Amino acid sequence: MGLRKSSFLSFVLGVLFVNFAFAEQNLDSSLESNCTSISATGNSEYPPFIWQSHTEPSQLIGAIRHIMDELSKRIDIPLSMTHSGLWSQAQSDVRNGEKDLLAGAFYTNERANYMEYFMPIIFHTRSVVWQNKQHLFTFNTKEDLEGKWGVTVINNSFGEEFDSYARRRLNILTVSSVQKALELLVNSKVDYFLYEKNPATAYVDLLNLSGQVIPAEPHISSEGIYLTLSKKSPCNTPLIKQKIEMALVDMKREGFINEAILKGSEDWHLQ
Repeated sequence: MGLRKSSFLSFVLGVLFVNFAFAEQNLDSSLESNCTSISATGNSEYPPFIWQSHTEPSQLIGAIRHIMDELSKRIDIPLSMTHSGLWSQAQSDVRNGEKDLLAGAFYTNERANYMEYFMPIIFHTRSVVWQNKQHLFTFNTKEDLEGKWGVTVINNSFGEEFDSYARRRLNILTVSSVQKALELLVNSKVDYFLYEKNPATAYVDLLNLSGQVIPAEPHISSEGIYLTLSKKSPCNTPLIKQKIEMALVDMKREGFINEAILKGSEDWHLQ
């Protein structure tokens, strides 16, 4: 009798396990079916990686756009990448679930509260201190910035370590655009401008300011640029996230991402 009860209990548990697994699979499939398209946005002042199209202002183009287009093909889900406005607005759109993906962001604890981060890192970028050539000062460490006035773009990050230090020890204004920040620096309204080296260099060249401003070394931080997904997105399911991550791994391994960065640089210079 004890053996029969034990066998019957094992049978019941086995049936329950199969039914639970089947129900879980159906739930995953149902959730996946809600993700029929993906919307993406990003920092529109980040050439050659990403910037606003001049011919179609609602669109974002550049290296990251090439990567997103390829990602769409590989996961077989339509993906649109559009301009949200200011960088701060792009982050807000993803936080609120109005956009699914933030295509290109540093890691911060605050952002991790509302976004899922994908591995691998798309690429690394260095942030530097830009100075007015007419008012250079000695810069070797972040401590050399204390007592001076800096500027950067609203909601920009330079990594957890530097951000924490800056909140406690530095005076940094925030403005809506890279161009406005550079204007403040050129007009000696601030002592320095903090931004990533490659995108800032692109704007310095565009605005013909190479004779007036200069990036200082060493860099203040080197951070990874990630693809992230809103936790409020209907595409935030295990199956979709697995597809995206596997596609990124393959694109990195095949060298596609490096090719996209080179193509983005060519696009920027051609415009």
